[in-house]
Amino acid sequence: MKPHLTIGVRELVEFVLRSGDLNVEFSGASRAADAIKLHQRIQYSRPVGYAAEVTIAHQVETPDLVLDITGRIDGVFESGAVPVIDEIKTTRRNPEECLREDNPLHWGQAKVYAFLYAAEHDLTEAGVQLTYARLETGASRDIRRFFTRSELQSFFEDLVGRYLQWAMLITHWQRRRDAAGRQLAFPFEDYRPGQREMVDAVGRTIQEAGRIFIQAATGIGKTMAVLFPAVCSVAERAGSKVFYLTARTTTRMAAEKALDELRARGLRLKTLALTAKEKACFNPDHACRPEECDFARGHYDRLPAARRALFDEDAWTREAVAATAQKFRVCPFEFSLDLSRWADLIIGDYNYAFDPKAYLRHFFLERTGDHVFLVDEAHNLVDRSREMFSAELRKQPFLELRRAVKGSLPAVYRCLGKINRWMLAARQRVEAAGAPIADRSAPDELYPLLRDFMAAAEKWLEKNLKSVFREELLERYFETGGFLRVAEQFDESYAACYETLSPDVRLKLFCIDPSRQIGAALARCGSAVFFSATLTPLDYFQTMLASTSAETLSLPSPFPSENLAVFVADRLSTYYRHRDRTKSEVARILHCMVETRAGNYLLFFPSYQYLRLVLEAFQAARPDIGVIVQQPGMGERQREAFLERFETDNPRTLVGFAVMGGIFGEGIDLVGTRLSGAAVVGVGLPAVGLERELIRSYFADRLEQGFEYAYLYPGINRVLQAAGRVIRSETDRGVVLLIDQRYGSEHYRALLPEGWRPRPIRNPDDFAGGLLRFWTEMSVPPKIG
Repeated sequence: MKPHLTIGVRELVEFVLRSGDLNVEFSGASRAADAIKLHQRIQYSRPVGYAAEVTIAHQVETPDLVLDITGRIDGVFESGAVPVIDEIKTTRRNPEECLREDNPLHWGQAKVYAFLYAAEHDLTEAGVQLTYARLETGASRDIRRFFTRSELQSFFEDLVGRYLQWAMLITHWQRRRDAAGRQLAFPFEDYRPGQREMVDAVGRTIQEAGRIFIQAATGIGKTMAVLFPAVCSVAERAGSKVFYLTARTTTRMAAEKALDELRARGLRLKTLALTAKEKACFNPDHACRPEECDFARGHYDRLPAARRALFDEDAWTREAVAATAQKFRVCPFEFSLDLSRWADLIIGDYNYAFDPKAYLRHFFLERTGDHVFLVDEAHNLVDRSREMFSAELRKQPFLELRRAVKGSLPAVYRCLGKINRWMLAARQRVEAAGAPIADRSAPDELYPLLRDFMAAAEKWLEKNLKSVFREELLERYFETGGFLRVAEQFDESYAACYETLSPDVRLKLFCIDPSRQIGAALARCGSAVFFSATLTPLDYFQTMLASTSAETLSLPSPFPSENLAVFVADRLSTYYRHRDRTKSEVARILHCMVETRAGNYLLFFPSYQYLRLVLEAFQAARPDIGVIVQQPGMGERQREAFLERFETDNPRTLVGFAVMGGIFGEGIDLVGTRLSGAAVVGVGLPAVGLERELIRSYFADRLEQGFEYAYLYPGINRVLQAAGRVIRSETDRGVVLLIDQRYGSEHYRALLPEGWRPRPIRNPDDFAGGLLRFWTEMSVPPKIG
């Protein structure tokens, strides 16, 4: 059968005819809704014999492919001697200016509609009317032209002929891709233990358009186990596009490495790594306008050549996209969005699929269905989704903006004054309470004030004038719009949280339970695979990620259990009220671990405050032991420098102090002798606070598992992630030490991996003896660090 491609009329016209500059001008939040209302008002005002919203379709068949062209005409004047296509365009500009512009995209779209209508109704002539209507006033101007069917046909055939050159390239590529995919074999000679089971489960889930949660221990080869069946499904057309969703650079790189390994075995697949705009931009201090950025000036003139050049490559990595964008002088971010339409697999952050502020509307707004979601490190998605579906505002930025626009924008100034007064009253309320407060009802009285501010700001922003306060006004405008979008979702799964941050006050619409919105996002895909080394317990993640009926699979470590020794100091308390009293005992047991054998160790704590407390006691007793300490806000280079200290076969002991759930608590690989052991001090519980208490209360009422959902389950996954740094390969040997009396209770023990077999510690001498026996059994001579 010939391959079929489908394209909309507007997309077809823009692909062929768009030229000139990239000009990202301001468009108000109400623009789309206002445009629809004005469209409808114009349509309702048309005379009898006018048909609105006319669906049209046409098929072009060539020897190699079938092109389906679809669209919807705004309206058709059907009662005259010659039917007239009505193409309505809304604008903030003077309609007379728009008429004089003679926009080729607008005329092109209308003429294609006219040809399709004429062909469908066997007309010899058709009229085209462009109607420009001003959003603020509703005033409109129009221009009408008539064309013979042969004129329209010539225009259409030229347009389609130019697109077919690209369509032929696409279909020829898809044939090569599918043929290679059907012959693709697993890239390694043998599957690791559990890996074949995971591959089969993922493949079955995709074929059946289902969902699955897979907890697979380190070493199974999770990345390859999900990517191999996913890329094979592309060749079988089980999913139109695969989205590999991850929150970390390291996991993006792991996915790209796995794809390279598959390519070495014959895979042909166009893959794109999407990079956030602020990271991709070549000129971050300039606006996306031709007057300020060379890459925006003439962007669309150079885009076809850039697109064609990179299409010869299969791996559209961040570096490849940036290099091509530099070579052809196009905007790298807009270039990557253009490429995403033809990528078979897209690697990107969770927000490209789940975040209402950032998800890829081209794929998920107008079209939903058979996409494949591969969600890596899915244990992170619960808290990430809470943040995606929450929003906050602070008083001080509005006050500073008010001072900036004073004398220039009186209407905006007045609106900001009302918001400031409301926020001031909120701050006084929190100060009177003496602590942060939460309301389960929405701050409805604030919403009209915010909408008034946005309306006043829009009137000035749409003029696209330069000023010293423009960027600040834009930031507050979009922040307010995002807040109001979240406000529309406010229900019993939300709370309004108020907190003073002297002299400021923060209002946060906090999403307690993100499952409803996650469910809506998952409706955009055909199948979803959630996978991680730590999804404990699985039913918690099924509930939080709106997939209670999903299949589950749990795979144990493929490595010999004797390679890991797990010790538990369950007679030491790390409760907040006991920390100062037990810090010396904690330091002593940590000394015992790192002194038994020279090597590199990571010690994880639940907070920086507790880390510093134990660090002081640790160094006071043994100042000769080398230490390196994680600092708040470490950047990528600082992170790399920290990890570079963990050298292979380090002759002297190095001890890293780090925080659970932070940049060293997961997503790092210190293979072999780069890491001899890890200690986890505490049970990883998130700090008690207003938001966590809201979660506890909410799930206590609904599931009678308030403490578990708010504290225990998030905490234990931090513990398991931190401990998982030790054994990263089949030849690794190492020690894990858990310090907290709660590990002695069945409630906590039941959540630890079955293969761990924790050994209780009664005193430091008992611990030292156990360590010596372990290292001796591992044929590693113990050395004093």
